[in-house]
Amino acid sequence: MSTLAERAETASGYRAGRTLPLRVELVRQLKRRRTLVMGAVLAVLPFVLLIAFAVGGEPGGRNNQVTLMDTATASGANFAAVNLFVSAGFLLVIPVALFCGDTVASEAGWSSLRYLLAAPVPRARLLWSKLVVALGLSLAAMVLLPVVALVVGTAAYGWGPLQIPTGGVLDAGTAAQRLVVVVAFIFVSQLVTAGLAFWLSTKTDAPLGAVGGAVGLTIVGNVLDAVTALGDWRHFLPAHWQFAWADAVQPRPEWAGMIQGAAISVTYALVLFALAFRGFARKDIVS
Repeated sequence: MSTLAERAETASGYRAGRTLPLRVELVRQLKRRRTLVMGAVLAVLPFVLLIAFAVGGEPGGRNNQVTLMDTATASGANFAAVNLFVSAGFLLVIPVALFCGDTVASEAGWSSLRYLLAAPVPRARLLWSKLVVALGLSLAAMVLLPVVALVVGTAAYGWGPLQIPTGGVLDAGTAAQRLVVVVAFIFVSQLVTAGLAFWLSTKTDAPLGAVGGAVGLTIVGNVLDAVTALGDWRHFLPAHWQFAWADAVQPRPEWAGMIQGAAISVTYALVLFALAFRGFARKDIVS
């Protein structure tokens, strides 16, 4: 029960949960130039690949082996899958690191963070609002790419089944459902990058440092996963499972790899988010 002194210090009508509404933070972030530029880059990528295939000709198998890239022009669904394949390893890391790493650090860099807290916006509420919006924008970026690719690919190559490199096809309806699963898994697998970027964003006043640090550590994870000498230790690296979504675009999908990869990613992410909230709650805000 609150004391009379605490009640006296609280303004009439003040509700901590109503400060910095999600819609306000979302509008602020949508208006920022980096959001618009990132969206434009992802929307343009399918057109770049379309032009590349038009100039270079249809892809063909190499050494009698057919890969997902070789089926890019088979249908709109294949074209969308190829766009995800070429982007999941690095390009889709950028919006996640950008939206999550820039959100708090940019406020500190603009010297507006202390004014937000003086509004007063509780620290946990401020972080929660910014994290939810940042993750929402990250998910939107991952949805934007395959949607544009599916539209562009369908217009160029027609609406048809998804041809699987290992043999067999998925009808258009099933392929669309599987692509939704793929996008969901890629988003979950990128939560580690989101956690790193968000934690670093609470530690520095330089947005570029938080974004660059998260991208750099993600690259380090990819490099370590390539070191076969680590053996089974690589299974604890989120990067080891980043392409496990390929098991979803099979006639009979395999879920074991995606489940393990998602579990590892979520575990790391929860620890990093907890560190961000704990550190920010005790931080001396001077910016």
